[in-house]
Amino acid sequence: MTRKQLLRMLALAAAFGLLATLATAETLTVSSQSVADEKAVFATVESISVVPARSRIGGTVVQLKVKEGDPVTSGQAIASIGDDKLVLQMKSLDAQIEALQAQANQAQIDFTRIEGLVERGILPRVKLDEQRTALNVADNSLRAKTAERAVINEQLNQGQVLAPADGRVLKRLITVGSVVLPGDPIVTVAQQNFKLRLRVPERHARFLKAGDKIRIDGAELGTEASRLGVIDLVYPQIEEGRVIADATVEGLGEYFVGDRLRVWISGGERHAFVVPASFVKTRFGIDYVQLQKTDGVVDVPVQRGRELPTPVLPDGLEILSGIRAGDQLVRP
Repeated sequence: MTRKQLLRMLALAAAFGLLATLATAETLTVSSQSVADEKAVFATVESISVVPARSRIGGTVVQLKVKEGDPVTSGQAIASIGDDKLVLQMKSLDAQIEALQAQANQAQIDFTRIEGLVERGILPRVKLDEQRTALNVADNSLRAKTAERAVINEQLNQGQVLAPADGRVLKRLITVGSVVLPGDPIVTVAQQNFKLRLRVPERHARFLKAGDKIRIDGAELGTEASRLGVIDLVYPQIEEGRVIADATVEGLGEYFVGDRLRVWISGGERHAFVVPASFVKTRFGIDYVQLQKTDGVVDVPVQRGRELPTPVLPDGLEILSGIRAGDQLVRP
């Protein structure tokens, strides 16, 4: 095969490949569709509730095991409170229990001895009844003191301050060595399930309802892709000309509480041309799309709008001008 024949075959193969590419090129018919007229508002990341971890007894804080920002689980010990009076009462009860135990042991010995004497007829049975009563009194006194000691021991155990819920410590309210009373807050804990709290101007309130979608720009969260959320609750009270609403967003930050984000909400509906961003190419700062004409494909300059991602079209892009309904777009 000569060089000329080889070049001719390569040219034919390239031509066939180009025809095949054109034949399989993806096209899109432009049509006007109803989209949400998005408005930008600010929202803050807030916990569903902030609950205090309280002391159950009074005393002095001897240990504090958490600091601001630490995650905690429900029931976790986060501080210890000591009370010297309880320790002294415990020692006093231990001494009384030892004395009562000795009395109960002696009463048991006396009861056994008198029981033998009564069986041999040396002592009357009334003596046995008196000793049985004394034994019962000694046993009951021992049980009462033991129960009293258990109460004091439980009070000592309640010196452990427990986390009321899963979440993150927002603020420590005391330091080691502080004197606290029963019920005093030790730390505040933000529950782990964070919400996005929106404050919407009241002129947009009539468009706002539970179940509406919201969108957060990826730049606000440090990611490239936008993130979608759903409004859970719209509060019926207007405060300072603003409507308060709560929204749930998957993967919302779990550290900073009070972080401000820009959120896009629906302020009604309008018609727009939305195409995939892959159909638009930029050259020298000008955006173009490729239109399918009878005589071939031509590049047409367009004016780019803002991104309108949806679950069906994640890379949706609004085109403000340059195309019209019915145009056939070809993916570059």
